Amino acid sequence: MKPGQLCSECKGKGMCGLPRCPVMERFHASVRVKPSDSYMGGAPSVFVGTHGYPKMTGGPLLIGESDNPEVWVEKAYTIDDIVSVRSRTIRGNTAAASRGADAMQEIALSAVPLDVEVAFTRPVAFDLRFDGTITPVGLSGDMRKIDVLDNAKTPRPVERAVGDTDLKASDAVWSLYQDGIGVHQVSQLLSAGLLGQQRKMVPTRWSITAVDDMLGKAGRAAVSRNTALDEVLVFTATLHGNTIVCILTPGDFRFEMIEHWQAESMWGGADGAIMTDGEGRKRKSGYSPIAGAYYSARLAVLDYLQTRGRSARAIVIRSVANSYWAPLGTWGIREAARQAMALSPVSFEDLAGAQTYATALLGTDVWVRHSSLIREISTQKSILDFF
Repeated sequence: MKPGQLCSECKGKGMCGLPRCPVMERFHASVRVKPSDSYMGGAPSVFVGTHGYPKMTGGPLLIGESDNPEVWVEKAYTIDDIVSVRSRTIRGNTAAASRGADAMQEIALSAVPLDVEVAFTRPVAFDLRFDGTITPVGLSGDMRKIDVLDNAKTPRPVERAVGDTDLKASDAVWSLYQDGIGVHQVSQLLSAGLLGQQRKMVPTRWSITAVDDMLGKAGRAAVSRNTALDEVLVFTATLHGNTIVCILTPGDFRFEMIEHWQAESMWGGADGAIMTDGEGRKRKSGYSPIAGAYYSARLAVLDYLQTRGRSARAIVIRSVANSYWAPLGTWGIREAARQAMALSPVSFEDLAGAQTYATALLGTDVWVRHSSLIREISTQKSILDFF
């Protein structure tokens, strides 16, 4: 396997065997460790780790500002701004089954950050963990004590979903989203064990992808009842070095994603790397090799189609430049795709014109030969072709 391909699959999991991912040296250099055995201030969200599952550790994320990606996008944060926030963020750790779980759930319920007072067993230390799904956190400390100083401000839809223990988690997630609760808080509620019939804490990494996937499945069911798009459209936007190009063509809903890490990009290596995945008439089965980015991009496309009352076949190309130097998490792909779908598209009479335009936007046609959906649409005949 080529080094770039290994990096694009590994995304910091240590598959290369090196003690520290060489791609992340710049992130390490940005971290400013402030050793302290106590904290008083905001706790905007919670984090549950995967290590030791099902006996996980978790706790609040401690930083005196918002860690909601939608707020970062609204405030036009750069990658450096986000890394600065996350390098100063402390991940408080305690056994997920301990009394600290009550504090975590209260934080997850609140629509605004709560003030907390935390005592650590020892001064917090640098402890960076990352992958392609979660946003890295620079500091970590084992909590000896945590007190929540505020009362949670819980939106009414959240109260209803959390209070209904007969509601399946997937139905609760869809209901909350339809009621305007953002993906970030919905995944927090799922991670803190506040949704579903059999409730338990879920690692944050899993809850992020699970929420995108649940919403995608429900969105696909809704879109499948819509009439087909009657034109070929191309959407595009770039966020933090991630260029999203989405081609929509008439037809029943199908989805394909092509992830292209350019040469010398973070996970691209010297030659670049491409990964693909998709789904046809049947729902997606198995976990995508593209990981959480697949489900995030699919959700943005389905949101657009649901709003328009149409169905379509979608090809999403994510092209990642070397300016994307820190792994920010799959929220970046979701927000980049949302920005693309919110802008006015360019219309074409046929797929060939859209393909040429997409290639010009991306600066390469390397993606075309990796697209199964392009080949399928190009060779498929409709009943009109026989008259």
